[in-house]
Amino acid sequence: MNTSTSTRRPGTALRMAAATLGVVLALSGCVQSGRTSHPDNFAGETTCPVEPDPSITTSARIAWQAIPNGDLVVKDLQLLEACMPEAQISWLKMNSGGDVIQAFGSDSLDISQVGSSPAVKAASPPLSKEIKVIWISDVIGEAESLVVKDPAIESLDDMSGKTIGVPFGSTAHYSLLTALGEEGLSGDVRVINLAPDAILAAWQRDEIDAAWIWEPTLSELLGEEGHTILSSEDSAGLGAPTFDLVAGTEDFISGNPDFMRMWTLVQAEGTRILNEEPELAATSISVQLGVEKEDAQDLLDGYLYPTLEEQAGEEYFGGDGLADALTSTAEFLESQDGIDALADGDVYEQMPYGDAIEEVAK
Repeated sequence: MNTSTSTRRPGTALRMAAATLGVVLALSGCVQSGRTSHPDNFAGETTCPVEPDPSITTSARIAWQAIPNGDLVVKDLQLLEACMPEAQISWLKMNSGGDVIQAFGSDSLDISQVGSSPAVKAASPPLSKEIKVIWISDVIGEAESLVVKDPAIESLDDMSGKTIGVPFGSTAHYSLLTALGEEGLSGDVRVINLAPDAILAAWQRDEIDAAWIWEPTLSELLGEEGHTILSSEDSAGLGAPTFDLVAGTEDFISGNPDFMRMWTLVQAEGTRILNEEPELAATSISVQLGVEKEDAQDLLDGYLYPTLEEQAGEEYFGGDGLADALTSTAEFLESQDGIDALADGDVYEQMPYGDAIEEVAK
């Protein structure tokens, strides 16, 4: 990897948006199901993009996270409720992938937004939860980045002998080690395990020189005169993509095929809105995250949003692309003691559930 040519730096607008998001999430928390602001634009006015199906009476416990993607658009516009008016849908807030793993382990969820690394951990020993990946909400890009303190550092080549903080076992950790390995710096850089809130404190005490991290810590470090030299988009280009996924329990998915088909149609609409109607998407994201619409538009630039047709293709559900990525993630986690052991057999290869996607994409 030529880090001098692959360096990515967010512009001023993205930094301002990230800073706004960090403050709002820290001080006010996140919106629950439906809108709690902009009452003149209440989501109840939204109609289902396809013929609603009142015959679906499924009870579904769906968890969400504060990530700017189509899941928040679907939630904000209440598209699931409009398309399945007789279904009982409960939206549950999760703060992290760790929360999702625990909730799946206690059978408290049916479907949840989850990162690719936590999804693999949930399917691995000791939990060994039977879950399936049913949608790719986004491919993580600049939203997770390597932030450095020294303004003289312009590429990964300059990081020899430095200390980098990152939450071990996370998608950011996976991206960081991929980049270090590609550059031949694995033994020349000290990588330490720090939770996101501990990273800011370590930065302020000059205990670390850099961190690969996400929001809101990313914006806090940028506000402390940090600058980015790499992102997860660069790692994806090296063959190590990381994702925000939606996963569900195997029992729920197999027992509710009609619900899953409609759910997939609705998720596809959320992604279409992101890609084709960015202003509408930004309105929903701004409401759900509690930020200004202009800032929400900038935050969306940190991710890539695969369409229904792309997800049905060879790169993801229609071929081995997603299965290979999950398997590689599991092998990485096992090598870093992020999981106790690899799951037996072809568990990771079988995690992608593409039936509904392939049916809807026809």
